[in-house]
Amino acid sequence: MADAPKSWFLPPHLHAYLVEHGTPPDPLLAELARETQAIGPLSVMQVSPEQGAFLTLLARLVGARRAIEVGTFTGYSAICIARGLAPDGRLLCCDVSEEWTAIARRYWEKAGVADRIELRLAPAAQTLRALPEAPLYDLAFIDADKGSYPLYYEEILKRLRPGGLVVVDNVLWMGRVADPAAADEHTSAIRAFNDLVARDARVDCVMLPLADGVTLLRKR
Repeated sequence: MADAPKSWFLPPHLHAYLVEHGTPPDPLLAELARETQAIGPLSVMQVSPEQGAFLTLLARLVGARRAIEVGTFTGYSAICIARGLAPDGRLLCCDVSEEWTAIARRYWEKAGVADRIELRLAPAAQTLRALPEAPLYDLAFIDADKGSYPLYYEEILKRLRPGGLVVVDNVLWMGRVADPAAADEHTSAIRAFNDLVARDARVDCVMLPLADGVTLLRKR
């Protein structure tokens, strides 16, 4: 996984088959993936190609015009979301790293989606709390520090329209969430978040074994 983000629970040959039988990453996304992989172990933070295609499809399915991303890294997922937005759509990206998002900015320009994306370099909680508390957003993707997932979720849900989607990454955490012996900080945080949203009557919820686990939450 360190050199090629993929659906964690699939062997390489089956993952390759899965990608080949979906909408494949275009040359620009493939180039970005290679540059990100050259970073080293941190490249696992990039979404997998099938996850990127899934985000584009979700944005198109809900007719998203306004979207939020918490955790942008080198920009792969942002390109995928931006490509799925309505023609006048806008994506707000929240991140704290100038270094990694500098790569993202270059590829947003190459992809022709830079005019659809606003990047705010600040703690995501600060950025989200500064937004109007009105149901203005159609889609959100959370893929950042795991301990803050409940906070990001609550701030986004206040601003999500009924029928809008929140997509949350890494909810299976390499399978550790279902291992009673796993009690490290990140596993415990994700496990607590999963329990929280499974009980939340404000949303419809489904967890998918895509990439490292993805939860879809539809606001009722």
